[in-house]
Amino acid sequence: MTKNSLINSSFIIVFLCLFGTDCTRDIEAEKTKEYWTEIAAVELKSAIESQKLNTNVAKNVILFLGDGMGVSTVTAGRILKGQIRGESGEETKLAMEQFPHAALSKTYSVNKQVADSASTATAYLCGVKTNYYTIGLNAKVVYNNCQSSKGNEVDSILVDSFKAGKSTGIVTTTQLGHATPGGAYAHSASRKWINDADLPDEAKENECRDITRQFYDNSHMITVALAGGRADMIPVTSRDPEYSDQSGKREDGMNLINMWKKKMHDNGFEPAYVWNKTEFRNVNVEKTDRLLGLFEPMNMQYDANRLKDGSGEPSLAEMTEKAIQILQKNTNGYFLLVEGGRIDHGHHSNAAYLALHDVVAFDDAIEKAVEMTSEDDTLIIATADHSHVFTMGGYSDRGNDIFGIAPSGNSPDLAEDNKPYTTLLYGNGPGYNGHYRIDSRNYVFPILNRSQAKRKNLTKIDTTRPDYVQQTAVPTDSETHGGEDVAIFARGPMAHLFHGTHEQNYIAHVMRYVSCVGGFNGHCEGESDVNSIKFFGMSLSPSAAQINLYLQCVLGLINGIILMVLSVYIYKNRAKLNLRMPCEKKKTSKNETEMPLRDESLEV
Repeated sequence: MTKNSLINSSFIIVFLCLFGTDCTRDIEAEKTKEYWTEIAAVELKSAIESQKLNTNVAKNVILFLGDGMGVSTVTAGRILKGQIRGESGEETKLAMEQFPHAALSKTYSVNKQVADSASTATAYLCGVKTNYYTIGLNAKVVYNNCQSSKGNEVDSILVDSFKAGKSTGIVTTTQLGHATPGGAYAHSASRKWINDADLPDEAKENECRDITRQFYDNSHMITVALAGGRADMIPVTSRDPEYSDQSGKREDGMNLINMWKKKMHDNGFEPAYVWNKTEFRNVNVEKTDRLLGLFEPMNMQYDANRLKDGSGEPSLAEMTEKAIQILQKNTNGYFLLVEGGRIDHGHHSNAAYLALHDVVAFDDAIEKAVEMTSEDDTLIIATADHSHVFTMGGYSDRGNDIFGIAPSGNSPDLAEDNKPYTTLLYGNGPGYNGHYRIDSRNYVFPILNRSQAKRKNLTKIDTTRPDYVQQTAVPTDSETHGGEDVAIFARGPMAHLFHGTHEQNYIAHVMRYVSCVGGFNGHCEGESDVNSIKFFGMSLSPSAAQINLYLQCVLGLINGIILMVLSVYIYKNRAKLNLRMPCEKKKTSKNETEMPLRDESLEV
């Protein structure tokens, strides 16, 4: 291969890698200086072009929330997505990573260094940081105390969008009453109050309602809701339509699904309720005003197991597509929350295979949203609520299976105990000494014998299996969250407002400002005033401010010319006008004595 053909080959690969779907590795090209120079040149060009700021008002806002999707999870998910496509993976770019603007989000809550999904949801959806395990309330609330929540409620961007005349939607792979979706519509002193059976006596006495009941109460504000959580909506006396051995969880006798249908009809809407993939596919988006889909009694399947579901479940990308198709019918625009909720659950079980395949499914949903929307009027944000104690190390070889032994299966490194280890590991969790059981739905249950701290030998174990549980350093029943910052990726109107390291609650305020809801509407009649200049109390865009400056200069020049002409006229006609110039001596008569202009006796 000649040098020129090598350069041409590397350019094509770089272009496809950065902007396309084919990122096949060219090992020979990577050995050249030209390849990496071209990589940098393409990225530099993209960075320069992204400096052309989009200051439009956002008609639509889509917030993608990867639950537990820390930076190490993004990296490992990127590699997995590439390896699924037959690439080595490291050079792959996720859809969210192709967004032109990125920042970091500080995830701590008011009373915890390492936060949970409820307090973080309150931050990025409501714009207020709060206490651990509480939803939709400020930090004056006392955890698990209903009475303390009274008067401390805070509204979300979803509520603000509804009040502004927009449609709204929630799509998640968790229960509808889980922490992230709950943050969009509920106020609860405990995230555990998912259905009425979860409420303590104090909450019932003070008339606090469970989170799922609050969904029904506020469902007039929600155009589309697609999730799991059927059991939280139906009474204990009702059987689940998919699993005949399971029943509902509500003890108050309410069937919130039937109540939802009636409420929508009574409000003049054409609703559709679905619980399996066939019904979901048959939804007529043109004739459907309101859509509720509940595809599991609890959480939806991990994406790695989704195709095994007997009744079928839509993917996160399919749910996102359906939601946008319905929401975009509103000419005022919409707000949509899309959560990849089971990324978090996989990590809690030390099941990296499950967590990372859900990252890929999450990114596929982002790709679908990008395909269906325009950067001109739709702000898309992809971020996480918190991280996990999930690491990637071991000096693994390029292209090594992301779930494999480090640095490669053919030549493993041995730790001090003379046993191999995987690229992916956790700081804590049930995988401590390799003793655990996994049920039929891939839930991991630790069987810990803390007196036996010997690490399992992985020499003859297939660590790439879907049911493999990564090893950990500390034995805990469930792996914990991580406290480091998480990434924010953004595209569309005013995405450049994400530009550094932000408090997590800043995200909600950007969404409000960009979409002109929640009191942020002073700049919405014309161009954005993000970069505006104030002039006599008015906010001018840069172009308007420049025109104003030019006008002031012209007026100043005209005023100067007028003053100059007037001065010349006065000087030439001073006799007629009986004027004496300031420095001109007064003429004296013969009998008058001219006074000296200065006292010469005072001079030295």
